[in-house]
Order: sequence, then structure tokens, then C-alpha cells
Amino acid sequence: MSRLFDADFEDDNEVKKEILLRPENFKEYIGQKRIVQNIDVMVTSAKMRNQSMDHVLLSGPPGLGKTSLAMIISKALESELHVISGPAIEKKGDLAAILTNLGPRDVLFIDEIHRMHVSVEEILYSAMEDYRLDIVIGDGAAARTMQIDIAPFTLIGATTRSGLLSNPLRDRFMAHLHFDFYQSDELAQIITNNAKKLKITVEEHATLKMAKCARGTPRIANRILRRVRDFAVVRESDLVTEEDVSKSLEMMEIDPNGLDRMDRKILEVIRDYYSGGPVGIEALCATLSEDRTTIEDVYEPYLLKEGFLIRTPRGREISEKAREILNA
Repeated sequence: MSRLFDADFEDDNEVKKEILLRPENFKEYIGQKRIVQNIDVMVTSAKMRNQSMDHVLLSGPPGLGKTSLAMIISKALESELHVISGPAIEKKGDLAAILTNLGPRDVLFIDEIHRMHVSVEEILYSAMEDYRLDIVIGDGAAARTMQIDIAPFTLIGATTRSGLLSNPLRDRFMAHLHFDFYQSDELAQIITNNAKKLKITVEEHATLKMAKCARGTPRIANRILRRVRDFAVVRESDLVTEEDVSKSLEMMEIDPNGLDRMDRKILEVIRDYYSGGPVGIEALCATLSEDRTTIEDVYEPYLLKEGFLIRTPRGREISEKAREILNA
């Protein structure tokens, strides 16, 4: 059973849709084989020792299955899952209240853990190592430390930018596991499995087309699948065709290379405003009227991976491959 602390997770319809398409166990989890093997060993060891599993840090671009894996870990451990996002923890008392409410061997999943304030983060140090809260009461000469024991628990931290974590916090995780983008065949298998959950049939060519346009990301693959499902429903058909996929991608403004409107805008701005680059990230963000974190965390990883964008000491440049696509 999961307990969700963050209001961002409380849209019932969206939560139900997301949970429906999430893998339920390690066997159903497609891709990230090295990570799954490591986690499987850690879970088995914890159950054999009858102790909480070691703390784990999951890093990588958004949408690659970090939350899904946390849910599977909790289920495999037969423990309760508590979910919170880093920015939602504003005060030390907020985190202290969460930690004191954890049961033995519960799993605490903190998404975007790199966005927690350092003063809040410090509470985790003794909690992770000694299962104890060190709370300072009073100020100045009258200040004293109160220690509160908490139940042994497992912390799973998820981050898109592990470099922003402080060294003291990062060092307290026993396993650091990095998620990579998925291959097209892995995404095709995910789409096939989830199509069955949605009770629709997808043509093979349609499946492959969705997989190739999903930017190596299961979340985007599921988003495209749900959109093409809508086309099939409107046509009163249980079969999703390649034409359905083409219409869905066109409406979502996703091209055959998996680039969406913002991806193309980034490349076009560098080409048209800065003669192809190099351009500094601050200047690029100002021209795009977009937040730096969004550019670096959401859009750049895929553009860099596919060779459309090049990062140099002087700034961002577009590649010849990008020029060919933009001029096509």
C-alpha cells in the first residue's frame, strides 16, 4: 500500500492511469537490466536478513521509471511506500514528522531530492545512518539536542541532477544507480504490454513508430499510446493503426525523429539567432523565455544523446545532423 504525502500526486484520475501502466514486479519491468539486477539482490538480501534494505539513489532524466521501480521495491519488500517530492519539504519539522511516522522497514521515496533545502537535508544524515533524529531545541547558550529514535527504513532518492546533491547526503546512499535512455525495442515491448492493459491491439508497424518517436522515454511512449488509443476509440475500433499513430504525433507536434515543438524551437533559435552557436545557456534561456532547469533537465539530454546539440566550453552549438533535419 502506498501513502502519498505530496499534493502533486493526488489527482485521482491521473494517478489511476499512471498506476495502470506501471510494471507490477521486476519481471514485468522492461529495460535497465543492470539496475534491476542490483535492486533484486538488495531486496532479496534484506528479506533474508529481516532488515530494512540499504538506501538507494536513482539518477537520470525524467520519465525513465524511477518512481515505478520504487513502487516495485516497496511491493517486493512487503512494506508501505511513502512518497514525497523534495520541494514540498519546506521545513525541518515537515521531514521530521514524516520520518517519525514511518513503520519498521517502510520505504520513503523522495523525488527531486536534489531540490531539498540544505538545512532540511541535514535531518536525514543521522536518520539514514543511525535511525535517529537529532533535533536542536532553543537558541544560544540554552540550546540543547534532543534525540528521537525512528524505525529502520529505506530511503530511495530520485534525482535528475545528482551533481547538485551535497557530498554528505550522497555518501550516505549505499547504492548509486543511473538510468539510461531506452532502446526502441525495449519501448516497443513496453507499448505492447501496456496496450494489453488498455485492452487495445496495436499493429506492429504502429508500435515501432511510437517507439521510435518516444525519445527513449517510457513516460512519453505511454503518453503517445494513450493518445492513439483515443483515436481508436473515436473510430470505434479496438485496433490501433499506423495512421492513428501518425495523426496522434501530428497533433502532439512530434516529428519522426521524436522532436517536439520545443526541441525544434531550441535548435531553430540557435540556428537563426546565433548562427548555429556557440551560445551561452543564459542567453539561450532568455531568448526562449524558458527556465534554465527545464532546458537542461527536460530537453537537452535527448538532444545531446541523439547528436542534435553539442555542448562546448563556449556554449551550445547545433550539429550538422540538426541542420539537415531543420532544412528538410
